[in-house]
Amino acid sequence: MSENQTVICRCEEITLKEIKETVERFKCSSREVKLRTRAGMGPCGGRTCRCMIDRIVEQLGGPSISNEVSLSYRPPVRPVSFGVLGGEAK
Repeated sequence: MSENQTVICRCEEITLKEIKETVERFKCSSREVKLRTRAGMGPCGGRTCRCMIDRIVEQLGGPSISNEVSLSYRPPVRPVSFGVLGGEAK
C-alpha cells in the first residue's frame, strides 16, 4: 500500500491522497477539508483523525492551526426511538 492510500479518517474512509488533493486544489484550511471531504465527520466526531488532518494541512502550506478556529468535537450520534422522544417508552 502506498503512502497516499493511507486511511486518515477511518469512520469516513478518507485517504491521505484525498486530503492532499483537496488542500492543493482549494488551498483550504482544516475546517474546509472537513467540509469538503467529510473527514472528521464520522461517528467518532474527529477524535481519531482531527490532529492528523490539522498537521497534514499545515505541512501542505495551508493556514496554520493557531490562526484558525480549530475543528470541534461532536458527540457520537445514537438513534433514539420516537416513543422515547414522545415520553411513551423507556
